[in-house]
Amino acid sequence: MARTNPVQFFQQARAEIGKVVWPTRREVVLTTVMIFFMTVLLALFFSLVDLLIRGGLQGVLTYFGS
Repeated sequence: MARTNPVQFFQQARAEIGKVVWPTRREVVLTTVMIFFMTVLLALFFSLVDLLIRGGLQGVLTYFGS
């Protein structure tokens, strides 16, 4: 592998950074809102699953425990 000197490295790094396509403010806001929405949706889903599993376990333990 060829070695480059520090000046060439920084020139190449700057050229690569120039190729980056940065998201618009609208894209960032929409993505953030979608992430919060999905987080809330998953929290509700897992809370419901937790309640169902807990209720089922309590029912089984009550039935076999008495």
